[in-house]
Amino acid sequence: MNFFTAVIALAGIGMALKLWSQRMATRREAFVRHAELPHGLFAKVKKKYPHLSQKDCELVAHGLRQFFLAHLKSGRKFVAMPSQAVDELWHAFILHTRSYELFCQKAFGQFLHHTPAVVLTSNRQKNAGLRRCWWFACKEENINPRSATRLPLLFALDGKLAIADGFRYVPDCKGVRREGSGADASAAPYCGAEFSSGAYDGGTDGFADGGSGDGGGFDSGGSDGCGGGGCGGGGGD
Repeated sequence: MNFFTAVIALAGIGMALKLWSQRMATRREAFVRHAELPHGLFAKVKKKYPHLSQKDCELVAHGLRQFFLAHLKSGRKFVAMPSQAVDELWHAFILHTRSYELFCQKAFGQFLHHTPAVVLTSNRQKNAGLRRCWWFACKEENINPRSATRLPLLFALDGKLAIADGFRYVPDCKGVRREGSGADASAAPYCGAEFSSGAYDGGTDGFADGGSGDGGGFDSGGSDGCGGGGCGGGGGD
């Protein structure tokens, strides 16, 4: 085999691997969108939030699928959970141990660990997973993540469903006040414009400005005072 033949052969192998990877990604995405969830999964959510109807719970399930898709499309990077209602459903799903393990294997090829829901903090590195989640949730609904005029479902659910301990978001920062202290300040919603301030480029490697938004060790579950896996939702690599 001469040099040029070898180059052509390697190129062919590379193309075949790329096509296989694309088909696998398409298959995994379709599975996340359409896989049947365990029977009775809403019972735990309704127990904590008894005001939710069956239709409400179905919306929460759609939000959970949106979260799983964000994890998948990010290249299985760490994505943070922005909704308490969806987090509760995710936790209920995990309690169906065998079903959840099989789901993760087919959807991601590995187990997706659970860590608590989070909102933005002053530490940009800890916000990397939340920014990723915002980016891919927006893209899922054809929303421009850099200048959103509405919220993607996953970020709107807690407010929409009046979740008492939920997180509130608005698409932009107009009229959102952070000054002061006390109940009013703590209840202030988080604005979508803050998620794009880190210049996340939508890729699997973090932020376009080369900042520390995706610090090594954070995605792999480094210790940050919030327990194993960090403050967020989704597993590391």
